[in-house]
Amino acid sequence: MANIGRAPNTIDAYGRAVEDHLRFCAADGTDPVLARADTVAAWIRNMLDRPLTQASTRSRRSETGLANATIQQRLVAVRSFYEYLVEDGLREQNPVRRGQAGRGGRRPRQGLVRHVEQAPWIPNEDVWQRILTVCAVNSLRNRLMVTLAYDGALRREELVQLDVEDFEPAHRLIHLRAETTKSQRAREVTFGSTSSQLFVAYLRERRTLFGRIDGPLFRSVSNRNYGAPLGPSSWSKTVERIARSAAATRLSTHTFRHLRLTDLARADWTLDQIAQYAGHRDLATTMRYIHLSGRELAARFHRANTTIHADRERLLASLLEER
Repeated sequence: MANIGRAPNTIDAYGRAVEDHLRFCAADGTDPVLARADTVAAWIRNMLDRPLTQASTRSRRSETGLANATIQQRLVAVRSFYEYLVEDGLREQNPVRRGQAGRGGRRPRQGLVRHVEQAPWIPNEDVWQRILTVCAVNSLRNRLMVTLAYDGALRREELVQLDVEDFEPAHRLIHLRAETTKSQRAREVTFGSTSSQLFVAYLRERRTLFGRIDGPLFRSVSNRNYGAPLGPSSWSKTVERIARSAAATRLSTHTFRHLRLTDLARADWTLDQIAQYAGHRDLATTMRYIHLSGRELAARFHRANTTIHADRERLLASLLEER
């Protein structure tokens, strides 16, 4: 997977998925080369019933079972592992059944675990205000990271890998390099006046702290890693602290991206435009990010219903006329 250019995070996630399956097989006394579909089913049951750590239950109601998306990802990885064994002639069949869409006249077939589509969480106005209030007392660097994460709808890895030379302040543009994006496709995003002012202020502070250096924009100020580029885990820990202080337990590094893409939908951007801004290859992925609150849906329904009702009344009024 590394040799064909898969992203490091993908390789890491797939490796952990296969390791989890191999550990289960060892505990079950099953040789993975000889594992059958019932072993895979038992492993799935184990993942569904597995007690979670405190960190894993932060935003979930259930206290047992891995998330559906996590299980789906692990099944894909382990299916690839068994495909490798089949190709190498170590087995005849893959015990991890693949689902099949009902296209081209084919009969649809459900995969081993049904997909559960959860709408991404975005904060309402009150929660968003609490989050911003907490962010306001954070460092200049953290405040800039929050505004850029929102303005550019940036993923965690895209944000921490921003380079000073990626910015075009005159046009408020950020040029995202292909090697820093999940889709391996370069794109451009924009940022607002608040981010612009914070960017200039942070560059001055950065020059004072670390001197005139190019390269990664965000740098660590800790004694252990002073001046080193900030890593994804550091940004995650920062957001976790903000979430605790703002009593917004569901806040994550992806929330700023979710909110920005939803706000673009509210501003009547087309699906294609939002997908391009987000860097999505598949419009179906964009659809999972674009959702409106129940209050907004109710308001739209009321406006539409009022218009339809007026049209109906106008047509019914013709019955008042004598012919």
